[in-house]
Amino acid sequence: MEPISGVPAIVAMVAKVLGLFTILMLVVAYATLAERRISAWIQDRSGPNRVGPFGLLQPIADGIKNFLKEETLPATANRLFFVLAPMITITPALVVFAVIPVAAPLATPWGVVDMIVADVPIGILYVLALSSLGVYGLVLGGWASNNKYAFLGGLRASAQMVSYEVALGLSLIPVLMLVGNVTLTEMVWQQQQMGIWFALPLSLAFILFLISAFAESNRLPFDMPEAESELVTGYHTEYSSMKFSQYMIAEFGHMVTASALMATLFLGGWDLPGTWDNAFWHEGQLIRGFAEDGSVLMADAAWWKTLVTFGAFGVKTLFFLLVYIWVRWTLPRFRYDQVMALGWKVMLPTGLGYAMLMAVTILSLDTVGMTYGFTYGLVLTGVSGLATLAFLFFIDRGHTIAGAAALNRQRAHAARHARGDNPAGDGQVVLPSAVGD
Repeated sequence: MEPISGVPAIVAMVAKVLGLFTILMLVVAYATLAERRISAWIQDRSGPNRVGPFGLLQPIADGIKNFLKEETLPATANRLFFVLAPMITITPALVVFAVIPVAAPLATPWGVVDMIVADVPIGILYVLALSSLGVYGLVLGGWASNNKYAFLGGLRASAQMVSYEVALGLSLIPVLMLVGNVTLTEMVWQQQQMGIWFALPLSLAFILFLISAFAESNRLPFDMPEAESELVTGYHTEYSSMKFSQYMIAEFGHMVTASALMATLFLGGWDLPGTWDNAFWHEGQLIRGFAEDGSVLMADAAWWKTLVTFGAFGVKTLFFLLVYIWVRWTLPRFRYDQVMALGWKVMLPTGLGYAMLMAVTILSLDTVGMTYGFTYGLVLTGVSGLATLAFLFFIDRGHTIAGAAALNRQRAHAARHARGDNPAGDGQVVLPSAVGD
């Protein structure tokens, strides 16, 4: 089977771009409905259920409302940057998806079509470079609004993004060391070859990436740039109509993109258990693996395999979207100092230490001549499991996540005991022995 070329390749590319953009926008629209319905279920209420059966037309009604709603512009705002900021935010959220493979290659009468818009050789570097540009829209929108609450939200966004971009990059270093390549198609292929998805051999990297993805998407418990109870709504306080809608589309677009990235990097992407769906280009041939003697095993591309693997990729992505929504309506928002402490005092040293640990482990396995495969993955799983347990139970010790309240209680308890106060014990009232006491 040969790759598609010529005019059919151009037609296939246009179809992939239009199809992926349409699906992405539909998922973003109905993610808003899913969030409202799931949050209603968590809070024991109904949620949107009037517009269409089960409220399924609510996103369409919301879109029409945003198009027709009056648009406001603060008199003291910087008009150019005020209009430009939402565009800067929404663009990275939509174009990053272009380098993510969504299904197994599709066999057509004209050749094999790769189910990825642009399999660029810089892969994950393209994702990191463009996704980090979204923060400029938040900072610019907060500054251009000429509103102190919006400006504070923009400042918080910049500090939070800088903090967790570092942890996000560090969490990807073990993946890059293990794969030896930065393209996302190669990352899917290496997980197929190992027989274990990277969520197990690189479990701590998975956890660090998940936490950083929440912070990068400005979702609870990391919604410092919005913080309704403190900053009205933060950086988009002065926005209305479609400009406000662009910020919301960007937020949910980042959620979908981050979910697809986590599915690709740590859950095998479109891969399913077994070797029946394995497919990768090797020296111009579509193969599914290598035999023990080193010869290639040819892949058999089929339309039904593409459809099944696309469904698998969708299920994995929707799973992470559900985690996003579930966490938002379960955990309270961190304080600003807790967010910064978690990023710089916990995530940064943990990411550095874990990268060094995995580098030593991978070098040791290669030195002893262990072949890359299932056993290789099991050894990495054991090492990563121990590192993950150390991270969860020993490193934080409740001081960052639990907050200052628990720590202050401990300090107050120790101080009282040092002074000899409150002999009845912490939390108990000592009654006077007589009325005159």
